[in-house]
Amino acid sequence: MNTSSNAGKLFFTFLLSAVLTLTFSCSTAAPAEKESDTVPQKAAPAKEPSGTQAILERIAELLVRRDYDGALAYFDKIEKADAEKTEIQLLRASALNSAGRTSDARAIANGILAGEPENTGALFVLSAAAAGTGNEKEQRTLLERIIKIEPSNAAALIDLGKIAFGAQSLRTAAGYYDRALAAEPDNGEALVGRAQVYRYQHNPKNAELLLNKAVKLYPQWASPRHERARLYRGAGYTEDALKDMDAAKKFEPDNYFIAVDRGSVLIDLNRKQDALEEFKRAIAIAPDIFIAYVYSAGIQDDLGDYEAAEKDYTVLTKLKPEYYFAFEGLGIIKMRNHEWAQARDNFLEAYRQAPKEPMYALLAAMNWMRAGKINDPKQFLEQALRNAVRESLEWYVLRLYRDLSGDTDVAIRIDREKNLDNKARMLYYLGNYYDIRGNKNLADKYFLQVQELGRKYTLEWRLNEWTITDRNLVP
Repeated sequence: MNTSSNAGKLFFTFLLSAVLTLTFSCSTAAPAEKESDTVPQKAAPAKEPSGTQAILERIAELLVRRDYDGALAYFDKIEKADAEKTEIQLLRASALNSAGRTSDARAIANGILAGEPENTGALFVLSAAAAGTGNEKEQRTLLERIIKIEPSNAAALIDLGKIAFGAQSLRTAAGYYDRALAAEPDNGEALVGRAQVYRYQHNPKNAELLLNKAVKLYPQWASPRHERARLYRGAGYTEDALKDMDAAKKFEPDNYFIAVDRGSVLIDLNRKQDALEEFKRAIAIAPDIFIAYVYSAGIQDDLGDYEAAEKDYTVLTKLKPEYYFAFEGLGIIKMRNHEWAQARDNFLEAYRQAPKEPMYALLAAMNWMRAGKINDPKQFLEQALRNAVRESLEWYVLRLYRDLSGDTDVAIRIDREKNLDNKARMLYYLGNYYDIRGNKNLADKYFLQVQELGRKYTLEWRLNEWTITDRNLVP
């Protein structure tokens, strides 16, 4: 689980503490203005803040907009006497963490710890810096140090809960969240985190109770809505899940995972076009994360937009080369376009990653033969036979492709096959064998038999349908 976002959450904890402290203690603080009951039609031009509290309020506004550089620039405007206070230094360090400048944040925190070795705020800054650089071991050590000093430090307990959850240590995660809630019963992060653990522990009732409380306490916060939508989707309450996802999207329109999860709910509702738009929105938010491409490519493939699907599959093979299903999808589209060599290469890569899948070996060999000479894949098929389960139906078909003989025996074995999915799949490969060998009539016979079996959820069914269309076959 990614815990780097803790730095930003910690910033606001420190910000609130510093603003409240300075509100009552700094002579330079300006009095807070009463919030208006109505929204003006046109915002007045922003004035340059003067006084420590006004500057801190401007910093808060900029950080809400994730303008970290702009926020950091304002720290230089704080009067020296206030700027040197520990609270302000920690505030600045937290902002530096949010901006990704973890080295600068560490320097400030270590400077504070030199004089105050048990300053939990400084330790928290260091833990956030460790999270930001992916050093989970250091982060956990620092958080454990904090709770030795302050056993009821809810923020540290919550982050330890997140680390344990990410490691799938559900009982440990539950313990940390329970301790955080004992210290702060209305803590939103603890409520959502504990609910998430309940969901994974198959305890939806308690999960929903905590999430309902979080939604009530924080009606404009996306996280509890998002987590409750996941809970509802898992329980089959898809419409309720979509309502929560709609609210979460409204509160955090740039949240990648909300976009992906909302798209998944729309798929469940069979609203494929709407789902596709949501996945495209996710891709626009974070084009370097692979998950949305998986869904986008699949939907476009299903809808017949093969050019767009091909583009997404290609991106997937680069972003996540170990995701061999992307090579499968790309190989299928290349076959449809009669790009035999490219199809072969994609199926070879899929087979390299999944050598227990004889289907990929057969598809690679078939396209290899179509791209060149019939004996070209012979050596490859030798290896594929060694990987296949000996004397399985797939093994006999692989041997047929290698030896280019024995088709009568294979046809008899396929005819006796009781598993209809497997029977249809092997008929497809037998039909292609005859087609490659030049026996078009026998090939057509087997292609039509595949269609008659109607095994629509197999990959070979789809390929066979394209073949029947290309050959203008009529049952």
